[in-house]
Amino acid sequence: MHYEVVIPAAGQGKRMKAGKNKLFIELSGVPIIIHTLRVFEADPGCRGIILAINPNEEHLFEALLADYGIKKVKKLAAGGSERQESVSNGLAYAEEEIIMVHDGARPFINQEQIRLLAEAATAKAGAILAVPVKDTIKRAAGTSVMETVERSSLWAVQTPQAFRASVLKEAHQKAEEDHFLGTDDASLLERLQLDVVIIEGNYDNIKITTQEDLYFAEAILQKKELT
Repeated sequence: MHYEVVIPAAGQGKRMKAGKNKLFIELSGVPIIIHTLRVFEADPGCRGIILAINPNEEHLFEALLADYGIKKVKKLAAGGSERQESVSNGLAYAEEEIIMVHDGARPFINQEQIRLLAEAATAKAGAILAVPVKDTIKRAAGTSVMETVERSSLWAVQTPQAFRASVLKEAHQKAEEDHFLGTDDASLLERLQLDVVIIEGNYDNIKITTQEDLYFAEAILQKKELT
């Protein structure tokens, strides 16, 4: 199953407090974004990668792609002020029937999960990766606990998320018209009552957001090297 992937990579990662785009931070000597791109570069199903970036960083991305031999990036699109805008800008260059959207800061996705997503997206409007919530969840008003939320139906959502291209482009267009800002791409389909299904992921597929996440990421890399 062939697909293209849009990777928003224009964020500055303020919670990381690194003073630069967090995707340039190195894990085991290699930038986070390169770890992520290598998964898609090696996947035979991936027909192209579209990176939505800060135009001021274009020369940095071009240098990284050349240094690490990443060939499948077909376009460095202009990123927006919001993630949703970055994805929408990237979609303008997508040509395959199945489109995935993936966080540049999730370097531990695997090809089997990608394949399952692509297959599911051919039958439904969209498919997302998620894992069951493990922790007890409280609903609060400020710091006052209001209730304990029953967690058996709760999932923590990850990326990639896979969609039929026509459906995703329509959902983005409708969101723009309605001035709606979603928390992820699947939420744009949900508001249109389109069918999105869950593919169970794994807990290693973390998003690197804070300094603490770097420790977990290094541990995951070491585990992968041992298996």
